[in-house]
Amino acid sequence: MSIATLVLGSSGTGKSTSLRNLAPAQTLLIQCINKPLPFRSADWKPCTKTNPEGSVIRSSSAETIMKAMRGSTKDVVVIDDYQAVMVNEMMNRSTERGYDKFTDIAKSAWQLFELAGQLAEHRRVYILAHTQSDDHGQIRMKTVGRMVDEKIVPEGYFTIVLRTEIINSQYLFSTQTNGQDCCKSPMGMFSEQHIPNDLHAVDQQICEFYGITQAA
Repeated sequence: MSIATLVLGSSGTGKSTSLRNLAPAQTLLIQCINKPLPFRSADWKPCTKTNPEGSVIRSSSAETIMKAMRGSTKDVVVIDDYQAVMVNEMMNRSTERGYDKFTDIAKSAWQLFELAGQLAEHRRVYILAHTQSDDHGQIRMKTVGRMVDEKIVPEGYFTIVLRTEIINSQYLFSTQTNGQDCCKSPMGMFSEQHIPNDLHAVDQQICEFYGITQAA
């Protein structure tokens, strides 16, 4: 059973920047939106036929993403801007009438969330996505329809849900709920409610907490 973590936040609040200290040799970064990384990233090479050990794949296809997750031998998988997967499928099928497209989108999301926790025991999966506020002012993962929100409830598939916050010009992760969001983490995993937005440090803490020995 792999360890899946959901990282939520508005655009520009430090989700992608949190990757800056991860080791590309041990990380598969799946970019759902084709854009440069917000830090010096010369070591993050595309994964191609001539360079299969590369660290970056760009795709917004749920099927391609899941195939890459299964096929990778890297310890860490990061899916950046996951909501783009749902948005792109919805826009590509915008002329279709009825609810079939929303059913398909919900099914793909469910399959991916399930897979994030079904990889080898030493592997960790981080899914980064934007936030939205519901009718009650609760902050949660941004999706494209009520079927995903109400039937699947994405946050329920994760034991660890972090959210980006900027406090006194510091870019941080919130590790526990403030009563109006869905943040959570196991008791004793993090000593503070707010920690630096460093996904490498988070990954180390997760490995220590669960006693994960990285594969050679």
